[in-house]
Amino acid sequence: MTPDWLDTLFPPKAERTVPWPPVGDTVTLYRPTGLHELHLVAERDWRAWPPRLPDQPIFYPVLNAEYAEEIARDWNAKRNDPPVGFVTTFEVRAEVATRYEIQVVGAQDRHQELWVPAEELDAFNGGIIGPIRVLAHFVGAEYDGRIDRKTHLPEGLLPPEHESKATP
Repeated sequence: MTPDWLDTLFPPKAERTVPWPPVGDTVTLYRPTGLHELHLVAERDWRAWPPRLPDQPIFYPVLNAEYAEEIARDWNAKRNDPPVGFVTTFEVRAEVATRYEIQVVGAQDRHQELWVPAEELDAFNGGIIGPIRVLAHFVGAEYDGRIDRKTHLPEGLLPPEHESKATP
């Protein structure tokens, strides 16, 4: 019997969750995202993540910027249409974030994420403090859009601090 990919990545006795370290009042999370989802975040005044699609039962924020960069660069910028990935960050009240176990999906100290069920995303969004911000972007070879190198935002999207001034 050949092991499946999950058994290869995680031997049977490997830990797939780790306990939360001590946290303050908020937890900083990151999310790699594509252009379409970024537009949906902008439509929500940079304060909430959009509902999941029917084939997306889980919302996956990650616990460190390096992991988010890896996904944005190696997945979003290569496999999305259009081929571009963004690294976002946001603060969540600790009592909301720590409801979810830290899931280890690769290297124990690097590939850590939360698995928020789609039906709990509204409550999770209610725990977000301040705007969702874009930290970085990665473009694939075939991306033909323009992205501001300072804000990391595609042409036409305003940064969160200017969004409220743009809408009447």
